[in-house]
Amino acid sequence: MSIDQSHSRQKRRHQRVRRKVVGSPERPRLAVYRSNKHMFAQLIDDSQGVTLVAASTLEADFAGSSTGNCEAAIKVGKVIAERAVAHGVTQVVFDRGGFQYHGRVAALADAAREAGLEF
Repeated sequence: MSIDQSHSRQKRRHQRVRRKVVGSPERPRLAVYRSNKHMFAQLIDDSQGVTLVAASTLEADFAGSSTGNCEAAIKVGKVIAERAVAHGVTQVVFDRGGFQYHGRVAALADAAREAGLEF
């Protein structure tokens, strides 16, 4: 299977998830993206089409450490949850982005739950 095939399959899985998962101002969507080297998470209000809060391993806090493992995903989960709570958001809808709920995606979700988000 080529890279284009696996990417298109991931896109189709994400579209299936997005049919059901919609973020609102009261309960924004926690969207997760996982690349080979980095993790990205953002809270999105789909009714207005705006990103409320974002966190990723590309930030200065992660400089010098490994960014493509579960430890980095846990840090991103804690950071996104802290920023969300500071923004006044405690309940979110989880959007796994077409990725399997396993490994780094699950680690990010668990860390966000422990840091105060409900989903």
